[in-house]
Amino acid sequence: MNNGKKEVLSGLFWKFSERMLAQIVSAVVAVVLARILSPSEYGTISLVTVFITIANVFVTSGFGTALIQKKEADNVDFSTIFYFNIIFSLFIYFVLFIGAGFIAAFYKMPILVSVLRVLALSIPIMGINSVQQAYVSREMIFKKFFYSTLGGTLFSGVVGIAMAYMGFGVWALVAQSLTNTLIDTIVLHLTISWRPIKAFSFDRLRSLFDYGWKLLIQSLILNIYASLRSLVIGKVYTTADLAYYTKGCQYPQLICTNIDTAMNSALFPAMSKEQSSIERVKSMARRTTKLSSYIMSPLLIGLMAVAEPFISILLTDKWLPAVPFLRIICIVLLLRAPQTAILQAIKAVGRSDAVLKMDIPIRLFALIILFVSVKYGVIYVAVSEIITTLAATVLYIIVGQRIIGYKAGEVCLDFGINIILSAVMGIGVWLLGKVLVSSNIILILVQIIVGFICYIFLSIVTRNENMLYILQEIRQLIRRRKKN
Repeated sequence: MNNGKKEVLSGLFWKFSERMLAQIVSAVVAVVLARILSPSEYGTISLVTVFITIANVFVTSGFGTALIQKKEADNVDFSTIFYFNIIFSLFIYFVLFIGAGFIAAFYKMPILVSVLRVLALSIPIMGINSVQQAYVSREMIFKKFFYSTLGGTLFSGVVGIAMAYMGFGVWALVAQSLTNTLIDTIVLHLTISWRPIKAFSFDRLRSLFDYGWKLLIQSLILNIYASLRSLVIGKVYTTADLAYYTKGCQYPQLICTNIDTAMNSALFPAMSKEQSSIERVKSMARRTTKLSSYIMSPLLIGLMAVAEPFISILLTDKWLPAVPFLRIICIVLLLRAPQTAILQAIKAVGRSDAVLKMDIPIRLFALIILFVSVKYGVIYVAVSEIITTLAATVLYIIVGQRIIGYKAGEVCLDFGINIILSAVMGIGVWLLGKVLVSSNIILILVQIIVGFICYIFLSIVTRNENMLYILQEIRQLIRRRKKN
């Protein structure tokens, strides 16, 4: 096995471990908080988080990616972005601090003033954290992420649950979010060797900006569009409606984020090192599409099949209105695998301009669909995401074929087979839930076991190459362990 492949596999292992462990802990915390707090309290924090997410784009997107992509980035580059991020993030915080009153008045929710001002303190912290993350990703030392994320997630979970039990309401969620970011940054500072030096170069900043600004704008458009759904729901409907929508999105996104983030973090630096070979980049993109869809598809379709007992067990029946949203978002995320692989490949070969050109027409189309659907109800807002995602996938495939030669037929074959296998498994699991009379806990356990066995059986019968690839890598890993 060559060193490049070892780096990618090691990166995937640690990043996936970090994501899985963090999300398991986060899921447990979220379940406990959801049982204690009301949907309206969750809706309030969801609304505030929208503004924080958009503001964070300015300090976390673009420059970090530029530092990873640049072939010979040195400490001057990292230090320049570090100091720039601190100054700029403080400016963003000041804007939010002043704007909090206007936002609260618009939504007629006075509590938003203090909540937004306190939660926005995470923005300057993220300005520091984004440079740390870029260094870890560039050096592919993903084990550091494992420790920092674990520390932040555990500590913030304890804080959030303790404050919720003591009756702090929405402030429990604020404290959880803020302490998570703070501890993550502190642990990274203690575990990585990088420190900023006393150097700042406008020429380096301009050079990194030339690459990064297009990704920043693309990320800003993407986040504003994604956040706009929550803003519209929160304004037109109720905070409870927003909470159901947000909770419905949460669990499918947990699955997708774990796999997607692991793939992105390990794949982009590896692709950037191979940027001179388009064929090599395309090959890595194809393998990523196959593997991520092979893992994500059965999880998402399986979650759709067990949605009702799943929500009832975890969050109690008061959250059952979130079930339709959960199923719709699962369908949306089935198309994430090829989008992610193509996007990372395009960025790795230095075509950040193409990323921006792709996203503008997609989001304009999405806005039209959104404002039409909002007239008919929250469920139609969610359904509009399926239409937007289908259109986006088609455009990604067209651009991917032009830049890296990843043809439409190859893309459809790479992830379509996995979706078909998962759909067959999902139908069987869903039918089992209809005929099996049992308690929710026993039912969902039986469905999970049957679904797993069914998917493995189908993979063996069809001789799915992804299963064979995973088994091969596991065997090689075991052999290396024995030799060592």
